[in-house]
Amino acid sequence: MKIKFHIQYVFPLLILFVSAFACTAPQQEESRQKPNIIVIFADDMGYGDMGVFGHPTIKTPHLDRLAYEGQKWTNFYVAAPVCTPSRAGLLTGRLPIRSGMCSDQNRVLFPESTGGLPESEITIASALKKADYSTAIIGKWHLGHLQPFDPNSHGFDYYFGIPYSNDMDQTLPEGVSYIEACSNPKDGYFNVPLKRNREIIEQPANQNTITQRYTAEAVKYIAEHKDGPFFLYMAHSMPHVPLYPSEEFKGKSLRGTYGDVIEEIDWSVGKVIDALKENGLDDNTLVVFTSDNGPWLMFNEHGGSAGLLRGGKGGTYEGGMREPTVFWGPGMVDPGVISGLGTTMDLLPTFCKMAGVELSNDRVYDGYDISSVLLGKGESPRNEVFYYRGQQVYAVRKGAYKAHFITQPAYGGGGPTEREIVELYNLNVDPSEKYNIAEQHPDVIQELTDLMEAHKKTVVPVEDQLVKR
Repeated sequence: MKIKFHIQYVFPLLILFVSAFACTAPQQEESRQKPNIIVIFADDMGYGDMGVFGHPTIKTPHLDRLAYEGQKWTNFYVAAPVCTPSRAGLLTGRLPIRSGMCSDQNRVLFPESTGGLPESEITIASALKKADYSTAIIGKWHLGHLQPFDPNSHGFDYYFGIPYSNDMDQTLPEGVSYIEACSNPKDGYFNVPLKRNREIIEQPANQNTITQRYTAEAVKYIAEHKDGPFFLYMAHSMPHVPLYPSEEFKGKSLRGTYGDVIEEIDWSVGKVIDALKENGLDDNTLVVFTSDNGPWLMFNEHGGSAGLLRGGKGGTYEGGMREPTVFWGPGMVDPGVISGLGTTMDLLPTFCKMAGVELSNDRVYDGYDISSVLLGKGESPRNEVFYYRGQQVYAVRKGAYKAHFITQPAYGGGGPTEREIVELYNLNVDPSEKYNIAEQHPDVIQELTDLMEAHKKTVVPVEDQLVKR
């Protein structure tokens, strides 16, 4: 039987087909263009602890490759020189003073703390949910272990990790000090729980295998969400002490146990990149690697190195808050070395811009959209950095110049000193902060003083979430 096609029937069908394609194609294109986003966050890793940032014996080939293929940022900062407030700043795009996540009484949250990141705060995860992102955190949270403050209360669909630092929940035998336990950890010293969402699945967490298990979870998550878009926040528990390299990496590094841990984290990064490539996601995924604060110098060889920078964890000299940072995304990130200023607080507005999410206009953000820098279309809009220790501004940077109004060494080095005569450094010339040039530039000191005072007027007092009640 012959079937005859009449032109009066063909045209309506053709119009319907073209209309349907026109309606769906932009939606498919819009969905395809939303990048997957992965933030890999080390704990207490120093500016000088990666090969590409100058370490002579720690081998980090995977991170080095990301830096060569992507962008190496040499002036990238965190919101605070210690765990809890730094993580709050990254996830909210706001200085922790605005959310109550910093304190002069307690520097971080503890297992007995009852506070945490307020429910009113908007995290990267909750913001990206507006653009239909799947969201996960694998690793250390440290923003409140009670239900109103945990990851599942802040936009994360999935959580696998520990609720606070790996040196907490101590069960030390009589006569064993904290320093000794962290330097020579043994089974039973730390009773930190491992959680999947809100369920404790292991206590104490076996930290000898934890980096490998974080990695396996991340690889699995990527494969299960390859249709995207997704946001994965991978927050390693180490190299925060106590150090627990796996058997495969123990004794591998010339740098000792600390180097073993860094090289295992580098291996983990390589596995994450392999998973992206195996699932065809490497050309539409942005990967960021950085650390929460500088090295814990008081632990000597069990702590890291800030390289040429002065100071470390707990202090507001450069070594406490300037971190080794890499952005990678083939076809998305324009390769190069970026010397402009950036901070972890810039991640939220940048990710929102790339995902097509508008920022809420009911709060002050301290982050800038740096997507134009990543794409090679402009310079960083940031020109200032405020260095908080607890609830006080200790130092301010604008452009090349940094003024210290209060100084304090890294943890273990002594108390604060209010400077009657402000210390001033040109960080472009003197990143090690060796040469105080205050006498030559009173005008710069006045400018930075005015900047600090203007900033303080934007801070509205809120409840201290770190105070133990």
